[in-house]
Amino acid sequence: MNPPDDWTAVVELIERVMNDEDLLPSVIAGVRTTVREVAALPPSDIAGHTRALLTAATRALAARRGPTEAELSFVEELGVTRARQGVPIEAVLGAIHVAERAIWARAREVARSEGVGADRLLDARELYDDWAETVRARLITSHRAARAGADPQPGGRDAAILRRLLHGGSAAVLAIAEAGLPVTGGLWVLVARPQLAASMERALREQPPVLCAIVNDLLVGVLPRAPSGRAGTAGLAGPAEPDKLAPVHRLAVAALAAAESTGRTGVVHIAEVAWVAALTDRADLATALLDRHLRAWAALGPNAEPVAHAVLAWLESDRDVTVAGEKLFVHPNTVRNRVRRFADVTGIDPAGTFGATNAWWLCRTWLREAT
Repeated sequence: MNPPDDWTAVVELIERVMNDEDLLPSVIAGVRTTVREVAALPPSDIAGHTRALLTAATRALAARRGPTEAELSFVEELGVTRARQGVPIEAVLGAIHVAERAIWARAREVARSEGVGADRLLDARELYDDWAETVRARLITSHRAARAGADPQPGGRDAAILRRLLHGGSAAVLAIAEAGLPVTGGLWVLVARPQLAASMERALREQPPVLCAIVNDLLVGVLPRAPSGRAGTAGLAGPAEPDKLAPVHRLAVAALAAAESTGRTGVVHIAEVAWVAALTDRADLATALLDRHLRAWAALGPNAEPVAHAVLAWLESDRDVTVAGEKLFVHPNTVRNRVRRFADVTGIDPAGTFGATNAWWLCRTWLREAT
């Protein structure tokens, strides 16, 4: 019969194996090589979850008990995370199995030099297997529940992949692989209004690979190249790596709003309208600008809107009164007089660089508030 402190020796053995600096990187490399479905996950993601599971298992072995609810809560989170990343449950279990096998093989090697008997090590493995069986059952249940809530309806596969992609992180890398898009080289995000969905998507799909779907009431396309100009208006941002596409998507939406506010058509990259996007994104500063010039709006009276339209048209026509007059169907002198009137009542010089920016922003905000 084994002496009472034999179990302590087993626990110390497992902890020594767990603290081996070379073991975990080797295990992660083996998992990524053996289980293809998790190969796209960052090593840090796999390492973090593997370390947490093995630490929990070591504590359970030390106390000779099954998993606690706290440990099972972590397992549920892992199941949900992998489901959202699109990793099949079979791959999740396979990755855990590969890691287990490598770690117990190392434990057997070290046990010989540490004087831990084969019988006691077998006892520990049987206890671990009981712990792991409960963990696997909870993992399967949580993964299936998460997948049941996330499975797309018929025809919604692309939209489901796009949502995972725009969630960012490792989920994005896996979504890219599932969509057949290149993981390296950078990706572009295009957004357009749903009215253009049919024609825009048809044009994008002429040069595959591309991922397109309606997401949050906008057509969203992800592609490995910058699209050429097309009919209608679309916002574009990129290129960026797959795990950085969530902020790139937000920039593409901002580019679309900025393009529409300035009357631009075609595919408009965020860099082309960066200052417009920056201004229109700061509602708090727009309110401060309005408050500052309340008296000016009142002083303009019935002419306030025509003056604001004239200033906008003049600025957006590169200060060409003839072009602005043609846009507004008025004489060029009328444009001059309205721009001068605006400068008089606001104290803003729209002919200057910074004055032009404030004038454009103020007039645009005036007209938006007036509608």
